Amino acid sequence: MSESSNYYGPVVNMNDGHGNIGINYGNVGAGAQDAELRAAVEELTRLLGELRRHLTPEQDRTVEQALPELTPDRGALRERGLLLAHVAQIAAAVGAVGQPVADAVGRLLALLA
Repeated sequence: MSESSNYYGPVVNMNDGHGNIGINYGNVGAGAQDAELRAAVEELTRLLGELRRHLTPEQDRTVEQALPELTPDRGALRERGLLLAHVAQIAAAVGAVGQPVADAVGRLLALLA
């Protein structure tokens, strides 16, 4: 007697490899959101680069540590809320010159809500 299998839906067999994640079905309607998120992260990164010359050495170190953490990954950014709060605090501390950064953080947080 032969063995038969019935599959009702996608089937994935992975043998060996590294970093296998299975099937990525994508997110319906997420394309525009992802582009918007990516643009917001890029804008914040650019503005932080411009702001750095106005910062104290300690503030600059904080921003330097924050920059690699700013990725257009919605889940990762939600987990890094404290980091975004620190960046917003630094922007507020330097006054009017930091306002564009504070606004960019606000826009980014709104996208994560």
